[in-house]
Amino acid sequence: MTSSSAPSPEVTVTGVPRPGGSGRLAGRLVSRVGYGAMQLERLRGDRGAALALLRRTVELGVDHIDTAQFYGDGLVNGLIREAIRPEDGVLVVSKVGADPNPGGPLPLRPAQRPQELRASVEDNLTSLGVDRIPAVNLRRLDAGPGLRAEGDQVVDLDDQLAVMVAMRDEGKIGSIGLSSVTLDGLRRAIPAGITCVQNAYSLVTRDDEEMLELCVAEGIAWVPYFPLGGAFPGIPKVTDEPAVRSAAQSLGSTPSQVGLAWLLRHAPNVLLIPGTADSGHLEANVAAARIALDDTTLAALDAVPSRSADVSLG
Repeated sequence: MTSSSAPSPEVTVTGVPRPGGSGRLAGRLVSRVGYGAMQLERLRGDRGAALALLRRTVELGVDHIDTAQFYGDGLVNGLIREAIRPEDGVLVVSKVGADPNPGGPLPLRPAQRPQELRASVEDNLTSLGVDRIPAVNLRRLDAGPGLRAEGDQVVDLDDQLAVMVAMRDEGKIGSIGLSSVTLDGLRRAIPAGITCVQNAYSLVTRDDEEMLELCVAEGIAWVPYFPLGGAFPGIPKVTDEPAVRSAAQSLGSTPSQVGLAWLLRHAPNVLLIPGTADSGHLEANVAAARIALDDTTLAALDAVPSRSADVSLG
């Protein structure tokens, strides 16, 4: 394709419409509905199905995939390397800050020290088969559900940002994101140049509303994980809310689709990365971008009370 026939911002390089339109991430436009690859590990025994699912994301216009080396200890990255082609124009985002923990009480262990962050980036580069990762999220362990750092894993954010900036300067990563970060942490990190924030956030867990507003003001993409809640015991589920179920019934959609549609409508910088290992669910997630929420429905959803998602697992 020549520069004179460049695609519209609303379509991918392959000419497929971007689900939800376009949002900005790591200096380029991507589909506002992306794909979170974590659940591909469930297809460990059926590589063909996993590869077909990734190819289906491209066919549906998804050009933003979220991954990590610690998803299946390199398995998921290897699948992405095999399935996604350069000509697809897909932006692959990875993350660091944890390592696989086979046989442990939890599947992951903290890996917060600067030398561990660098080693993880190198592992991601190898398993993805690339020389540069467009964006890498630094997973802090300060907030949200999941791991907590102890002992020598309690590392100052400035020390972590220093190694991330160094790797950006070296060309190993294109841009820096933050995950499971506090509002104060984000404020401290903004001068380093932050492209996105990944925190647990959904219709029913809106603890970080002030942080979302800061991201809007600073032009930082908001990429919520657990966008439907319910990932761990104690975290409410969007699909259990009566207002969500009522909206789904009136719209002829599913409660999950309503929860995703609300996120897209809630703020202009929201980019979704819902994960699934099922092609039907993938297509339903993409279709959520086409759901129109009228003012009455939106007001009813906005009125759903928020509950905390800050659940520690160790």
